[in-house]
Amino acid sequence: MHVALIAHTPDPELVVAAAARLSTAPVSALELKEKMGHEQALRLLTHLIASGHLSPFEHVSFTFAIDGISRAASHQLVRHRLASYTQQSQRYVALKTLDYVTPDSIASRSELEAKYREMVDACHALYRQMLEADIPAEDARYILPNAAQTRLVMTMNARELMHAASLRLCLRAQWEIVHLFENLKIEVSLVAPFIAAQLKPKCFHMGYCDERECCGLMPTLADSTNSPQAGSAKSLKEKTESAS
Repeated sequence: MHVALIAHTPDPELVVAAAARLSTAPVSALELKEKMGHEQALRLLTHLIASGHLSPFEHVSFTFAIDGISRAASHQLVRHRLASYTQQSQRYVALKTLDYVTPDSIASRSELEAKYREMVDACHALYRQMLEADIPAEDARYILPNAAQTRLVMTMNARELMHAASLRLCLRAQWEIVHLFENLKIEVSLVAPFIAAQLKPKCFHMGYCDERECCGLMPTLADSTNSPQAGSAKSLKEKTESAS
């Protein structure tokens, strides 16, 4: 897997801060951005996160080149609909060689790994035979496995990136997409370290786990009320539900 940030909103954290300040300022966002210092911007961003006022983060976006993830992972990724994707086509790109992903759980079992590779190679061999027999690539691709690697470009605004990361960095998320979002976080940290720091599992934001099966990193709402953290989490949820 290779992830690279290829474009982003200039001065992303200053843009978010200026957009947020504009709602209560008598001057333009441009003037606010030019006059705002870095520390002032960070204080404002911290307040936005703490108060749950996340709409200003929608004003900045990040564009990534993502290479070498499996089709299994890309199918999960594109479920995040508040983003733009352009993916390498299996209809127009003939795969003369087939690069594919092998999960560690399979690679660690030599006998099963051998059968896995044999099956993937057989699928690719049949794919090439069909192409040589003038079967359209759009039809021959039906035999290709989910393990096949793909390339795509993804553009996502900061708010949606934080939301997606809150789900995909969960320790119970599928390993490959966890690895993808870890790489996305590294790339964002190069240009927007505060925003990158917000890319973390949702339990870190909520203070508790709402998954049916918990990894144990955070208490669940069903945990003993003897736990102050569990009690505060339960109280937080009750307040949220009553407010809605």
